[in-house]
Amino acid sequence: MKTIAFAGLGAMGLPMAKNLLAGGFSLRGIDLNAQALGALEAAGAGPAGSTQAAAQGADVLVLMVVNAAQAEQVLFADGALSALNADGIVCLMATCPPGAVQAIAHRVVATGRRFVDAPVSGGVAGAVAGSLTIMAAAERAVYDEVLPVFQAMGQRIFHVGEKPGQGATVKTVNQLLCGVHIAVVAEALALAAKVGVDLAVLLEIMGGSAASSWMLKDRGPRMLEPDPQITSAVDIFVKDLGIVMETGREVQAALPIAAVAHQLFLATAGRGAGRADDSQVIRSYYALNGLV
Repeated sequence: MKTIAFAGLGAMGLPMAKNLLAGGFSLRGIDLNAQALGALEAAGAGPAGSTQAAAQGADVLVLMVVNAAQAEQVLFADGALSALNADGIVCLMATCPPGAVQAIAHRVVATGRRFVDAPVSGGVAGAVAGSLTIMAAAERAVYDEVLPVFQAMGQRIFHVGEKPGQGATVKTVNQLLCGVHIAVVAEALALAAKVGVDLAVLLEIMGGSAASSWMLKDRGPRMLEPDPQITSAVDIFVKDLGIVMETGREVQAALPIAAVAHQLFLATAGRGAGRADDSQVIRSYYALNGLV
């Protein structure tokens, strides 16, 4: 397995593709952004004049696009799937609803190609460092075949099942926990701010107590900044917690805490801060509590 077509050269996709090049794979990029394609070619990728040209003869097609609709566009409307090797492997690594992943997998497998449902976690930092967590669902033999590709991009790689949608479900659970943790950190800081507690001192105390969490330590300090560097936007959690709620409806699982967190991120986006760092969900709590 040597030739990879990589679709989606955004903030995470571009460094992931560069890590594949560094790992010795031959790679061609697919993206609407000419600047991103140029940066990838400068790193050693082969040129591709179209989606079909990029996928032509590839062993693996990696999809690190925004959503399921973009994955369908690349695969079916733009012709990447038909250009892929007859026994090629499609790796969908974007965060998508489990039901949508199952539907895409069905169409891929119907052509004789193989499919891996493999969403990732770790953000831009993990993509750059090649330390992503990858949650892959596929038949064991297919997973074993594509494992070297994953090892070039991640460090924590898990085979979570053999059915499409199982990887997406694991990622959905991950995003439920992440979104709720960020929102509840904002809620706690807003309560302390309401009574005038020094939030920097509060973070130092909480960070060393049983109340600590990874999100508290990572997002908490950025909540104290008026305009922090963006590592993950509010809009991402509007989308991902929307997927959480959609999944809950599909399987009839009640998710009341996730629903509240989703509303807080929606409120933040609705106030014009959708592109702000996701830590800025705290702005909605400040607004609710008369602190702005």
